[in-house]
Amino acid sequence: MELRWLEDFIALCETLNFSRAAEIRNITQPAFSRRIRALETWVGAPLVERSTHSVSLTPSGEHFLSHARAICFSLTQAKCEAAELAKTASASLNIAATHALSFTFIPEWLRRQNEDIALGPLNLVSDSMQACESRMLKGETDFLIAHARPDGPDASNTPDGLQPSLFQSCVIGHDRLMAVISPSLAASAHATRTPVPYLAYSTESGLGRIIAASDQNGEIAPQGTANFTSHLAATLHSMVRNGAGFAWLPESLIARDLETGQLRPFEISESFEPFVAGTNTGTNPAPSIPLEIRITRPRHRRSALAERLWAHVIGHKETRSPQ
Repeated sequence: MELRWLEDFIALCETLNFSRAAEIRNITQPAFSRRIRALETWVGAPLVERSTHSVSLTPSGEHFLSHARAICFSLTQAKCEAAELAKTASASLNIAATHALSFTFIPEWLRRQNEDIALGPLNLVSDSMQACESRMLKGETDFLIAHARPDGPDASNTPDGLQPSLFQSCVIGHDRLMAVISPSLAASAHATRTPVPYLAYSTESGLGRIIAASDQNGEIAPQGTANFTSHLAATLHSMVRNGAGFAWLPESLIARDLETGQLRPFEISESFEPFVAGTNTGTNPAPSIPLEIRITRPRHRRSALAERLWAHVIGHKETRSPQ
């Protein structure tokens, strides 16, 4: 069995598409398919169901995925730890963060941390939630900062793609998702009694996962079919301001627009379900979705600088973190 087979399998699980996974792994699709079959032969069970238009995991594949991720992560972590010992004390701190927080919460948060403990050289990578999780699993970053649901399935509330046995997290702030619309589009939709287009997050987005979970749990009205999708909150924000539709956006991103009246809470009129703006501002707003802002790290020891930041975060945490 070769380590690259496990990496191929993880890429296939993340994309559920042989062509895209082969492209990510930088090999031809036939070669990629042969390596997946070789892994299945080694395991002694089919790991994926193949059809003309889709790929899905078998029960064996679902079970094997967590082990494959743990093995790859442990080996990568061992490599990183060995390399870490050779680094100087002035090594840079690597932080991955989702796009929305990179523009709003993180600059001020980093400024406060730097005032307290002098962070030194710092490398901040802004990307989608899926890409940030991938960086964490590959050992390429010390911390991940992202939005999370307060009622996560596990006490540690680590992101969906990161196993609590390998990672831990801590709350460092709060936010909320609000359904918002431009006043001009709201007025036009009410006058013409036409549905307002729904602008949604794509599957790479952590905020998209949160909205989907809130929808599934019945905490918000069913969202229906999206007219447009993007993994960037900034893109949806711009489109909402330009009157293209309504979207769920972090309050931290739209606070100024709400103050100036460029955006207002989206209202659902009971007389024309499901997505038509109401007539009076504030009379029937869609409920907001509470969010935590969490910092996540590997449980394995990182550099001295990373450990110093984590100790400072734990000392000033807003809520209990798993130990």
